[in-house]
Amino acid sequence: MKLSTGIVRRVDELGRIVIPKEMRRSLGIDQKDPIEISIEGSSIILQKYENRCVFCGALKPAIRHNGKLMCSKCLKEINKKLEDK
Repeated sequence: MKLSTGIVRRVDELGRIVIPKEMRRSLGIDQKDPIEISIEGSSIILQKYENRCVFCGALKPAIRHNGKLMCSKCLKEINKKLEDK
């Protein structure tokens, strides 16, 4: 769901923008928090970075493989599918 705030910011010469304090506060983003940047269609998505499973989005994934995080539930499902082959 897109919610327009009417706030417009310009990109500076280093490619930076300032996220308004009110928005940061409402999203629980503090100074030095990591922000994940992704693209969806023609939109740039900024969100507070949290360690999540790449498959289901569960927090606190169990393992990291090739830089990707996976929860134990998805790992079990993948192992079961591999065993069934």
